[in-house]
Formats: sequence, C-alpha cells, structure tokens
Amino acid sequence: MAQAYVKQSLVNQIAFIEFFTPEHNAMPSPILKELAQVIINAGKDETVKVIVLKSGGDRTFCAGASFKELIAIDNLEAGDLFFSGFANVINAMRTCGKIIIGRVQGKAVGGGVGLACATDYCLATKYAAIKLSEISIGIGPFVIEPAVSKKIGATAFSQMTIDAENFYSAEYAKDKGLYANVFETIEELDQAVIKLANKLASYNPEALSELKNVLWQNTENWETLLKERAKISGKLVLSSFTKEKLASYK
Repeated sequence: MAQAYVKQSLVNQIAFIEFFTPEHNAMPSPILKELAQVIINAGKDETVKVIVLKSGGDRTFCAGASFKELIAIDNLEAGDLFFSGFANVINAMRTCGKIIIGRVQGKAVGGGVGLACATDYCLATKYAAIKLSEISIGIGPFVIEPAVSKKIGATAFSQMTIDAENFYSAEYAKDKGLYANVFETIEELDQAVIKLANKLASYNPEALSELKNVLWQNTENWETLLKERAKISGKLVLSSFTKEKLASYK
C-alpha cells in the first residue's frame, strides 16, 4: 500500500504542496501537523511567490480527518489534539503571507471542505462534490465553520451541515463561491492552475502580501477561536451517542 506523505516542489517560484494518504486522503494527526509546518515554511521562504495546495490521487481531494484515529479517541486531551489538526492547518494557510491556490480534483468531505475554503482561490473538476457529514456521526464541523462560512456564507454552511449525508455538486460549490471555476478534466484543471500560478508569480510580491492581509482581515481571533471549537468536538466525540455511532462503522 502507498505511504502517506506531505511533499513540496518549487517550480518557477511556485511552491506545489501535496498531501496524500491511502485512505482517500483522510488526514491523521501527524500528516496534518506536517502539512501545517510545510505551509508555514513556504510562507517564510522568499523564493516562494505563490502556493498551490493539492492532493495525490485522482478521485478524492480530501476525505477529512482520519476515521481510524477518530474511533480510537478515548480522552479529552486526545480529542482536543485530534480536532486541533485542521485548526492548525487552516491558521497556517491564513497567516502564511502567500496567496494559496487550491487544486481540487475530486470529492471533499468535512475537513477537506475546510481546506478548500481556506485557500485564497480555488479551482476544481466537475467531480469535486462537497459534503459536511460530521453532524451525522454525533460531532459537527465546528473547527472548519469559520473558514467555510467565510467562503460560502452562513446559509450554505447551515444547509450543508443539516443535510449532512448528501453530497453537493461542484457546480453548487461554484455557485456559492468556493470554486472560481470548474473543469471537465484533471488535465484542464492543471493547465488552469499553472496558468494562474505563473501569472501571480510575476506580480509584485509586496502587493500580493498586502492582498493576502486584506483577504483575511477580521480573522485575527481564529488562532484562539478554532482551538476553542476543537474542544467542542473533542468533548462530543467521547459522548455515548458518538461512540455507539462510530462503533457501527467498525
């Protein structure tokens, strides 16, 4: 079986940051921690002008947090640590100082939707449906909510969260502002991502940095807000309802 990884390649001042796990790109804590650090490092690297966030494989962008790890949580500290994983990545994306282009080739679920929403400009294929399924297993998309609501609005977030077992199409995501454009194939998606990234890399880096600040204004409290949200989910995952629900998936 292929091994999980986070890797970065630098081409023409564009940092391509790619993550992968064999479980449909579901993210365990170590991979989330590594991804956050790679994004932070790219933000500090003066040779990097723009970042492209992508995942390996062609079917799923990200299936959210690792279900295996979720099932194994048995105390508040472990729950808090687990749900802080996506909080740390989103905050790294928010504060890294570089424009981040999202390249979403397939479905995004839960935390994967949060990652897509935390990019500054997101492109996708027609297969990149989205779903917020957390409430159906007794927790909720509390950590990612600020990023999702900021991108698609509170009404769409509420709709997806309550209708938790259905996927919403890539066109829906485009209509709500998550995807700037949707393409028929991965090849067309990659061409558009490269074209945009090269354009951005040719622009004034100081202007891009100031733009990043403007795009994320009024989110300074997220450093504490997302951690507080992680505690909510960390407590809920220990509830008898959630434990019974998770046990049914074993």
